[in-house]
Amino acid sequence: MELESVNSSERLRTLDFLRGWAILGVIGVHCVQGFPSHIRVIDVAFGLGKFGVQLFFFVSAWTMCYVWNQRNGETRPVFKFYVRRFFRIAPLFWLAIPTYLLINGTGPSQSAPDGVGFRQVALTAFFLHGFSAGDISSVVPGGWTIAVEMLFYLLFPLIIRSVADRKVVYICIGFAIWLLNEFWFKDAATAVLSAHYNDGVIQEFLYLNFLNQAPIFFIGCYLYFAIRAYMTRTEVGLFVLWLGVGLIVRYFHHVRGADFLLVTLTLAAFVYAVIKSGLVFKPIEMLGQRSYAIYLIHFLVIHYLNLIALGVGPLALVVGFFLTVSISYVLSYFIYILIEKNTQLFVKRVTS
Repeated sequence: MELESVNSSERLRTLDFLRGWAILGVIGVHCVQGFPSHIRVIDVAFGLGKFGVQLFFFVSAWTMCYVWNQRNGETRPVFKFYVRRFFRIAPLFWLAIPTYLLINGTGPSQSAPDGVGFRQVALTAFFLHGFSAGDISSVVPGGWTIAVEMLFYLLFPLIIRSVADRKVVYICIGFAIWLLNEFWFKDAATAVLSAHYNDGVIQEFLYLNFLNQAPIFFIGCYLYFAIRAYMTRTEVGLFVLWLGVGLIVRYFHHVRGADFLLVTLTLAAFVYAVIKSGLVFKPIEMLGQRSYAIYLIHFLVIHYLNLIALGVGPLALVVGFFLTVSISYVLSYFIYILIEKNTQLFVKRVTS
């Protein structure tokens, strides 16, 4: 039995609404890094925009479940899924590789401690950079999110076919991955990586890698089926147990990922409430519709705004944020006309 509160078209608008808020958050955190206001409460508020990435992950998982079920019954569904996902991500990302190499160069930096050479470019081009601590965002700024997304896309057909609409299973898998990550992988990875990288690089990798982000995707899949039906007491109890374990180990065993878990579950509740109620707002939706291109290009916009010495302070932050959003959106529109629209037509022909 399905308890639908809004129709499908409104749901899709709500997803764009969420993507719009996600990209505003991501732009906000990068703007405050480039044009800090030096007012703590403002800088902290903008800094929270970093969780826009996790909001993107929730929406991605929900969308994949929606698309898979909408196309239920088509021939060769797995092949067509991979074709659509690959050409949605790869063309713009591959274009971003030479663009940022030209701008940022190939020397060592905070995001590329080993510099950028053939290994880094090859790993990035094949979406394997997420497995390498020193290369996870070495070529394309923010490229770690693309590595995480592509690995999720690779696994998704197996996940959705194996688990289907068994909501409790998604929670259990997410919980199990969280336990594995917190109580084994982080210590094991630290022991191996400490011989090659400093603590800053290691901690960044432990946060950015797929295993740390994976529970978000499973919760996102759960939300798709929960919104279509209802949340049972068992499911609520599992989330409460998960949170309880996280808080216990946070205060008694100092597990580092417990705070991130709290943010994740809070975002999950936010996503559930927004989609369930069908919230929409056209200007935010318009940003959401172009969010992928905006994500890739806003780093470039901030780079050039910094070159014109926009400065620091509250006014610089507000002006920088407004200009970054506006310029990135305009550029994303031209990218859509020149690249994305033609790619979509090609994919449609291939999958027809």
